[in-house]
Amino acid sequence: METQNNDVLVRLHPLQSEPLTLRFTPDAAVQTIPVAQSTWSVLAAYSVLGFEHILEGWDHLLFVLALFILVRDRWRLFGAVTAFTLAHSITLALATFGVLNVPGPPVEAVIALSIVFLAMEIAKDGEGRFRLSKEKPWIVCFGFGLLHGLGFAGALADIGLPANDIPAALLAFNLGVEAGQLCFIGALALVVAVWRQVALPLGQKATIVAAYGIGSVSMYWLIERTAGF
Repeated sequence: METQNNDVLVRLHPLQSEPLTLRFTPDAAVQTIPVAQSTWSVLAAYSVLGFEHILEGWDHLLFVLALFILVRDRWRLFGAVTAFTLAHSITLALATFGVLNVPGPPVEAVIALSIVFLAMEIAKDGEGRFRLSKEKPWIVCFGFGLLHGLGFAGALADIGLPANDIPAALLAFNLGVEAGQLCFIGALALVVAVWRQVALPLGQKATIVAAYGIGSVSMYWLIERTAGF
C-alpha cells in the first residue's frame, strides 16, 4: 500500500491473476475489485491522474500562463506547449525507469527559476529585439520541459505505477497532462476574449503588471525552495 496526501494506491494479489492496482481517493473510497485489470482501465485512470495533476500544480500552471502572455501567435503557442509535453515525457520516462535520478528539491527550485525567466521575458517584450523565447518558443519550452518532467516524475513516483502496465500508465499520464494544459489555455483565451468585449483592451500596462506578479510569486517559490535544500 502507498499513500500520497489523501490518495491511497493499493496493489492486490488475487489468486490465479496478475497483481491489480486500485486508486482510492476521498471521492472514491469504495472500489470494486475486478477479476483482472485491463490496459484500458490503466489508461483511463492515469489519464485522469495527469489531467488532475497539471490543474493542481500551481507552478506548472503559472509557467503556462506566462507562456500564454508571452507568445501571442496561437500556432506558436500550440507548438511550444506540445514541445513542453514532449520534453517532460522524455525525462518522466527516463526517471521512471531509473535512468535519471535527480533529487527533488533542486528540480523544484529550477522549475521556479524557469517561471522567473519567462516573467523577465514578458517584461522585456517591448524592447524590439529578437527574443528566442518569443520567436521560437518551442526551443525554450523543450529545454524547460525536460526539467518539469523531473518534477512530474517525483509526483508520479509518490502515486505509484502498475507493475505490468508502466508504458501504458506513462502514456496516459502524459496525455492527461497535455489535455489539462490545453484546457487551461482554452480557458485563458476565453477570459481574454470576454474581457475585450466588456472592458478596455488589454494594453502594455496590463502585461507589465502580469509580468511582475508572475515574477514575484515565482521568486518567492525560488527562494523558499532553495532555502529548503
